Amino acid sequence: MTAETDTPRAAGSCCSSTGSCDDGAADVQAGVTTVYEVKGMTCGHCEGAVSEEISGIEGVSSVKAEAATGRVTVASAAPLTEDAVRAAVDEAGYELVGLA
Repeated sequence: MTAETDTPRAAGSCCSSTGSCDDGAADVQAGVTTVYEVKGMTCGHCEGAVSEEISGIEGVSSVKAEAATGRVTVASAAPLTEDAVRAAVDEAGYELVGLA
C-alpha cells in the first residue's frame, strides 16, 4: 500500500515538463523523508496496516513499510510530530521504537 507520486517530465530533462530548469514557478520545498523503526511487523499485512494508518496523517504523501527491517519510510510536506506517528502506529497495533 505504498502511495507513490510521479510528476511527468520531458524526455531528456530532469527539470520541468518544458525541458527547462526554470519553469517560472516559485521555489517549492520538496518536503521531508523520515525513517522510523516499528516493532512487531512480520508480514505484508503488517506493512499494509502500518502504511494505511500513517498515510492518514495530514501532509503525508507516501509511506513504505518493510517488515523484514522494521523500517517505515515516510515522505511528508513538513516534519511530522512523533506523537502523531506513534498514535498511527499504535492504532495499527504495532510499536513505534523511534527514528531509525
